[in-house]
Amino acid sequence: MASQIRRRKFLATLGGAAAWPLAARAQQSAMPVIGLLINGAPDGYAEMLAAFRAGLNETGYIEGKNVAIEYRWTQGKLNELPKLAADLARRQVSVIAVPANMASALAAKAATTTIPIVFSTGADPVQTGLVASLNRPGGNVTGVSFMNWELAAKRLGLLRELIPGDGRFAVLVDPNDPAAETPTTDLEAAASAIGLQLEILPVRTNRDIDAAFAIFEQKRADALLVSPQALLLSRRTQILTLAARHAVPAIYPAREWAAAGGLMSYGSSLSDQCLQAGIYTGRVLKGTKPADLPILRATKFDFVINLQTAQALRIDIPPILLARADEVIVRGASSSRCSAARQLRGRSRLARSRRRSIELVRSS
Repeated sequence: MASQIRRRKFLATLGGAAAWPLAARAQQSAMPVIGLLINGAPDGYAEMLAAFRAGLNETGYIEGKNVAIEYRWTQGKLNELPKLAADLARRQVSVIAVPANMASALAAKAATTTIPIVFSTGADPVQTGLVASLNRPGGNVTGVSFMNWELAAKRLGLLRELIPGDGRFAVLVDPNDPAAETPTTDLEAAASAIGLQLEILPVRTNRDIDAAFAIFEQKRADALLVSPQALLLSRRTQILTLAARHAVPAIYPAREWAAAGGLMSYGSSLSDQCLQAGIYTGRVLKGTKPADLPILRATKFDFVINLQTAQALRIDIPPILLARADEVIVRGASSSRCSAARQLRGRSRLARSRRRSIELVRSS
């Protein structure tokens, strides 16, 4: 009898030990999974991913603790997007998040009509067919639009103020981007209206980017615009290095470029947009339907000048441009045109505006 009792205790203990891994696996499987679909490479997205995670944290989600993230990178190969999006759909992730790229958002939408999708993009999400309207996106898609394509003509004007006259400007564009065609045509029309020749420099690979700067010199272009596209963002270090090496005056689509060494930028902060996308993703994980989350749009756009880069390029920034800048980046001694007090005031205004940089636009 005693031996039977001992045998039962042994089997009970063994059964309990075997049950622990099963319980752990069940708990792990209950953890929501975010599929992150990015047309680019990790080295170009570190700041934005940090901001996205910060947005998740604000809604109570911490990667590795109560939410998992499956990363899918195209490494700049646009044709990989449908396959990667389909893979995330097959895995039945809880949400597909798409930071800073329209092509990835469209690929995700094509892959699933049931899994929620949260995007951030510089293109018009209604015009591209991503959502039905800003206020009522409908379906399984919502997100943030930071309108960077719509600011291309404004950047052209700022660059013209830096380099006046009937010059020849160039623009870097990834022609494979489905959001690029209309804005590029509009930019050419804007350039023609103010008497500028605009050279389109198509780039699809690292080698194309190197070649584009060689063409820039051959054409004797005066200045360069960099388009707000995922491929170019993922090659930010390469582009900034080439611009410095070839002494190219350039304007970029977001503050992050100027902070990393670009001469000038005009646009909203990409990190701010990804923060908001992270918050929206957290809200979806908590049960809010994408159709009930209106599209957020950026309402504040910063003009940033990197004075250290201007000095390195031996470019004299006109006082009127310095006066209009929302932020002037100076490392080391302050410029005679921009006092240290003015810089501090500008940075303070910028810091206060971060949380106000995106607001809800209600339109049908």
